[in-house]
Amino acid sequence: MVKMAGNNSYTIVEYFGGDDGYRCGYCKNEKGNFSHGMWSHTMTVRDYQDLIDRGWRRSGKYVYKPILKKTCCPQYTIRCHALKFQPSKSHKKILKKLNKFISKGELPPPQGDGEPMDSVCEEAGPREPTKVCQPEMKFAAIEEVQKDVTECPASAEAQKEVADVKPTGSETSQKDPASVSDGRTSSVAPKPGMGADPKRPPCRKAKDLRKERRHQKDQSRQVDGAPHTNPTPTPNNQSKTLEEFIGESLPDNSSHCLEFRRFLCDSPLEAEHSPDGPEVGYGSFHQQYWLDGRIVAVGVIDILPTCVSSVYLYYHPDFASLSLGSYSALREIAFTRQLQKQSPKLLYYYLGFYIHSCPKMRYKGQYRPSDLVCPETYVWVPIDRCIPQLDSSRYARFNQDLDAGDARALKDVGRVLVLYRRTVMPYAAYSRKRKGPTDETVVEQYASLVGQDCAERILLYRS
Repeated sequence: MVKMAGNNSYTIVEYFGGDDGYRCGYCKNEKGNFSHGMWSHTMTVRDYQDLIDRGWRRSGKYVYKPILKKTCCPQYTIRCHALKFQPSKSHKKILKKLNKFISKGELPPPQGDGEPMDSVCEEAGPREPTKVCQPEMKFAAIEEVQKDVTECPASAEAQKEVADVKPTGSETSQKDPASVSDGRTSSVAPKPGMGADPKRPPCRKAKDLRKERRHQKDQSRQVDGAPHTNPTPTPNNQSKTLEEFIGESLPDNSSHCLEFRRFLCDSPLEAEHSPDGPEVGYGSFHQQYWLDGRIVAVGVIDILPTCVSSVYLYYHPDFASLSLGSYSALREIAFTRQLQKQSPKLLYYYLGFYIHSCPKMRYKGQYRPSDLVCPETYVWVPIDRCIPQLDSSRYARFNQDLDAGDARALKDVGRVLVLYRRTVMPYAAYSRKRKGPTDETVVEQYASLVGQDCAERILLYRS
């Protein structure tokens, strides 16, 4: 991998364009889905954060950006404000349903077709990547770079040292032996009985029992001479937090045990640690859901500088009635809030793409407050303002300022960094060295899609 001065890393990608249509995983149109794509040999978390904020998304090492004006089911990047999130009634039902299953072993009957899972773009058909991880790589001479492009900060910094290329972290073992478990110890499920005992008093609500115990404690304090103080009542309109619902205490004789374990996983993202970042670091992780020692679901998330991005989740069909898709999203929001305490900039939970034209995928809009990114100006707009537009048109520009444009657009294609014959150079130097037909149109398209910041940091591989 190429190293820059200051121990920063480069991202290396191959851009493929987006002329051919392929099968849509949502409406099943055989040729209706269109997207720009590129293969990522290695990628920094900073670059991927900038890319997803411009509508890109990864499926493994393939990174793609739907062509919203052309594709059959426009896909808009959505993010939730994790710190402001409050679970809705349906979210509370899901949390209570799973807690009831863990404590009492009652599996609810399946309803409908179960929860949808995101299409992972497996039919996009990314081309076979060119092997670019060579043992050595050099940088163009600084005087040659200055001759073609003046004041190119990323290029100038790259000239300061020559570094070796090493295989990406995803090509080596990344398993983290440490695991995190926040489940309860399992116990043997109680044997079935013979029904209610008529000699015993009837069952009472837990709420009534708590009130009675509190009243008895107050009376005992008065008898012992201790000052009597009424506990501060919880306001009726103050709802439980997400963490309180998730961490709700379960009985010691719970029928099941649910655990969570976290491991690094195969990804183009380079694992990084930062002094002001989360303890686990940045990168890609598996979150495993273990039920009584058996994996029932696996989620993949990317921890990035300002967000936790949900990549995908798959679960055992026997437990589809537990709404594990929604439950995992709630767990990941809580996890984002936990990480934010360690890293103040990590504020958001990205749910992938919001697809208004597909009714089954509208559930992502229920995680409020949330925003959609404008496909033309790349500013975030509250989803409440976007939905009326999407009700009338599949494609919509959310930014109401008609004079606004892409503030991070690259104005000079010559500043695009190119990796050519093991040498890093700006496109202006590359175009002069290269023999054969020009590819400026392709590079201009790529630069407009990734924006100025990424174009001046990412290495665009050209053979």
